[in-house]
Amino acid sequence: MICDNLTVSNGRLLFAGQDTVELARQYGTPLYLMDEDRIRANCRVYTEAFRRHFGPGARPLYASKANSFQRIYEIMREEGMGIDVVSSGEIYTALRAGYDLGQAYFHSNNKTDEDIRYSMDHGIGYFVADNVEEIKAIEAEAARRGIKQRVLLRLTPGIDPHTYEAIATGKVDSKFGSAIETGQAEEITLFTLRQPHVELVGFHCHVGSQVFAEDVFERAAVIMLEFAAHMEKAHGYQTRQLDLGGGYGVRYVEYDPVLNVDAKVAQVAAAAKGACARLGIALPEIHMEPGRSIVGDAGLTLYTVGTVKEIPGYKNYVSVDGGMPDNPRFALYGASYTCLLANKLDQPAEFPCSVVGRCCESGDIIQEHVLLPRSVGRGDILAVCTTGAYNYSMASNYNRLPRPPIVMLRGGNESYVAVRRESLEDLCRNDL
Repeated sequence: MICDNLTVSNGRLLFAGQDTVELARQYGTPLYLMDEDRIRANCRVYTEAFRRHFGPGARPLYASKANSFQRIYEIMREEGMGIDVVSSGEIYTALRAGYDLGQAYFHSNNKTDEDIRYSMDHGIGYFVADNVEEIKAIEAEAARRGIKQRVLLRLTPGIDPHTYEAIATGKVDSKFGSAIETGQAEEITLFTLRQPHVELVGFHCHVGSQVFAEDVFERAAVIMLEFAAHMEKAHGYQTRQLDLGGGYGVRYVEYDPVLNVDAKVAQVAAAAKGACARLGIALPEIHMEPGRSIVGDAGLTLYTVGTVKEIPGYKNYVSVDGGMPDNPRFALYGASYTCLLANKLDQPAEFPCSVVGRCCESGDIIQEHVLLPRSVGRGDILAVCTTGAYNYSMASNYNRLPRPPIVMLRGGNESYVAVRRESLEDLCRNDL
């Protein structure tokens, strides 16, 4: 199995120690399952690694965009995690969970004036500012309130992480941040330092997502620290915080590597400390933003098989009762997943097929080139593994389909609804 919270008993798939076939029967399908114990364990791996390798001031921030709902912020609060947020909606959800927004970092390349006002109304800790226009807007709003607002500047270090093109964000020609290579990073830093109601506390970068390459974060850390050293020596500005972003990968399929987060953090820390010693600067407070690697392998989606279509000499299709509205990642990125027939794992998987959804859309595909038991048929339960990140958060009502619920699992035998299943009435709730 691709993750150790997946096991098999009597031919059935167990997730977090619980029978997925029974969970499908109890809660219906499509169904998002989340392993709460796994989420907490992943948080603790990061918090302990940061304390061990970077010191007590360093902190991991949960990247809310990976999966944002009220219960997740309660867990982050209980686990001592910071958070990053990218919209007023994520801020509102965190506030509903009782999260202290003073521990939050507000990202986005295009925050509206309303976003800026709303987040300041609720005591946002930090803005991660993307551009000069945003700094001007933050300065104006902070001046109106008579406060000094803390910000970090998002910079692009010019690194290609060799990941999906759509989620590579650290290259010079990215829509995010100000490039160090072109001199724009230095320009926005000096501009920000001149603002009387903005306090520049440091810099941020993010090189991409689903990163496995050995030295991506080490290279980013060195480039960012070299820039920080230049700003200190040329302009007297000392960087207090350095946020290296997120992006560590998770296992979707067997050929994906297993990452040792503690070892990875240790490597980044060694590179950062070595660079600081060489450059003659103090090590800033280091942050990173795990999202996928906190919740990805804590998620599993269950579907009920509807039709099986065989086209002799061509291909086979297994259709399920969900699809791209609850998981658009194959349509967006050609993302890989492991698919299992949860109620027939004691049968050999010899039937090649494409697992597809129920939408009127030819691109409504969950996974190509899947092997399932030949007996697959209507009423079987199909599981898609590692769906805790960017499934619920990207879900839509395409074809006017209600979004699935999120059911949390814990303790090996307890389950509870964290997000209820949308009803048909919910689909029309805002219609006039």
